[in-house]
Amino acid sequence: KSFSFLVHCRALIFPFLIREGKPTPFFTFILALLFCICNGYMQGRSLSNYAKYPPGWLKDPCFITGFIGWLTGMAINIHSDHILRNLRKPGETGYKIPRGGMFEYVSGANFFGEILEWFGFALACCTIESLAFALCTLFILGSRAKQHHQ
Repeated sequence: KSFSFLVHCRALIFPFLIREGKPTPFFTFILALLFCICNGYMQGRSLSNYAKYPPGWLKDPCFITGFIGWLTGMAINIHSDHILRNLRKPGETGYKIPRGGMFEYVSGANFFGEILEWFGFALACCTIESLAFALCTLFILGSRAKQHHQ
């Protein structure tokens, strides 16, 4: 049931693909790790112990729409991360504006993809916990996207 947490690209894929960059402060790393552990536990526990779905839920328009949103958001996120990883040639520094994919429509395409991903997850799950996570993602990544845009 928590399949999305196992394949979430920022948590599992992206860190192994990035080139050498700015170091992450240890305190920031610990806070992010604790958040992911707590959130993963909360989502998994909610889906495995408390969420009740009627027979045929996987054919329900709410689930299908949410799943498509989650899948689309993940694809946007992965593609945007690919564009960002390849902005500069090895050894090159300086600011570059990403081009291609959703970056043609929104300056924070990676953030947009992740927000869409987790709102799709929330719609597919229909739990208060998944909605809370989607809203946290919106507020945190929305503020980061605004900073990056400026």
